[in-house]
Amino acid sequence: MSDDSTAHVVAVTGSLREESATRVATRCALDGARALGATTDLVDLRTLDVPLFDADDEAAGDAPLLRERVGAADAVVLGTPVYHGSYSSVLKTALDYCGFDEFENVTVGLLAVAGGRFPVTALDHLRSVMRALDAWVLPYEAVVPRVNAVVSDGRVTDDEYAERLDTLGRRVVQYANIQPDPRTFEGGENVGAE
Repeated sequence: MSDDSTAHVVAVTGSLREESATRVATRCALDGARALGATTDLVDLRTLDVPLFDADDEAAGDAPLLRERVGAADAVVLGTPVYHGSYSSVLKTALDYCGFDEFENVTVGLLAVAGGRFPVTALDHLRSVMRALDAWVLPYEAVVPRVNAVVSDGRVTDDEYAERLDTLGRRVVQYANIQPDPRTFEGGENVGAE
């Protein structure tokens, strides 16, 4: 566990909605990180040109800027709305442009918001992707079910959920410099892994 207050936390918001509850929740997590002295950067995919991933054109649009910002992180928060039990396609596209250079041995916190009552499967899917990139994913994750009753006027109105999001931000700072366990078998089998 780290008490290094100079951690840099980057949050990626996987929503394109103008009034995105995911963006509001992600900002709350970053507030928690800043409370421990971390610097933060919100990568709002709505403001970047990140076209569908094409392995023949990995420098398309703002993909190099996306990789640069995520690659500068000591810890990353991935925020997603839940679509059909999984995470958003815009977040999937952003993650396709990233890889080991951005995520290997990096602490990652996960959060999801959903209109329904069970947003956990989206985080299971993200956890699998991050494991494939040898990231260190926090066991603690933040979920906000029934988001329309929890987020209003650009803020989280329910203290319990605000605390969960704040805790996620604090945890990514606390564990930002953790030394991961030795490489997993799966990580060694991934193309691109050293």
